[in-house]
Amino acid sequence: MTKKKIYIFDKPENVKRVLFGLYLLCAALLIADFILERYSYHEWEKIPAFYALFGFTAYVIIVASAALLRKLVMRPEEYYEPPNSKTKARKKT
Repeated sequence: MTKKKIYIFDKPENVKRVLFGLYLLCAALLIADFILERYSYHEWEKIPAFYALFGFTAYVIIVASAALLRKLVMRPEEYYEPPNSKTKARKKT
């Protein structure tokens, strides 16, 4: 009888712990953005949470453009084999 190896992310509670840690890290960095002094070159960089907003906006734009691009370049399911075609392997003689 073979035992199936259990990996660290096979358990849902481990996934929840990692996600909670990432959320906590994001919240800590957002709070630090309001507390720590930043040196910026441009005026828009002085907006509180600018980089968080910029990153989220870029993420939304990328996902939305990918959905639109998928509609543009997607091939039909029967692209490589037309429907009702019977392809048989040739017999070597």
